[in-house]
Amino acid sequence: MLAVFDGVRTVTLASVTLRLILALICGGLVGLERAYKRRPAGFRTHILICLGAAMTTLTSQYLYLVMHYYTDMARLGAQVVAGIGFIGAGTIIVTRQQRVKGLTTAAGLWASAIIGLALGGGFYEGGILATLMILIAEVVFSRIEYHVLDHVPEVNLYMEYTNKDCLENVLKLYRELDLNILNMEITRSRGSKKHNACAIFTLRLNKRAPIERVIERVSSTEGVILAQEL
Repeated sequence: MLAVFDGVRTVTLASVTLRLILALICGGLVGLERAYKRRPAGFRTHILICLGAAMTTLTSQYLYLVMHYYTDMARLGAQVVAGIGFIGAGTIIVTRQQRVKGLTTAAGLWASAIIGLALGGGFYEGGILATLMILIAEVVFSRIEYHVLDHVPEVNLYMEYTNKDCLENVLKLYRELDLNILNMEITRSRGSKKHNACAIFTLRLNKRAPIERVIERVSSTEGVILAQEL
């Protein structure tokens, strides 16, 4: 452990102030990245969760070390780990195209709570390092992820269409482009009065038919209302 933090590991006014300030900064850094990408839980939400988790650990330590209530100091922190799931679940949605969104934001909220618990307990090194690694994962690794997704051989394509003949024409187009249909799911479309059917295709692409060209060709097929990658 770093010796520079040795003087502020006990529960004093200076250590409490430092822990809460670090919780505010670290939670704010994680939330700032989410807010920049216009995600549901952003800057202030992450700060409040990180501060609240830090105060939970501080309260446990205060009750045990100062008030001499000899209870399990980890009990309150355990409730934070479990309870943050309710907030995280509220950021996860499933669109009518069966696309799941908000998982990264929910994971970020959970991680912010853990950072707050660490900083509130005086584990400064762990909280700061975790914050830096989360930012690396969300800022740097996300670019790697997007690059990989641009070159994946299999994609999910969502299509809304008007009639059976349109679906048959799209299947014929896939054969012309030499695309392999790995899976196909046909359901009723919701939320629109102009069409009543949709399909989700899992396709294996080839070099002469990138996803942009496939979507363009499918969208231009008569009867197709919407075509997009999931």
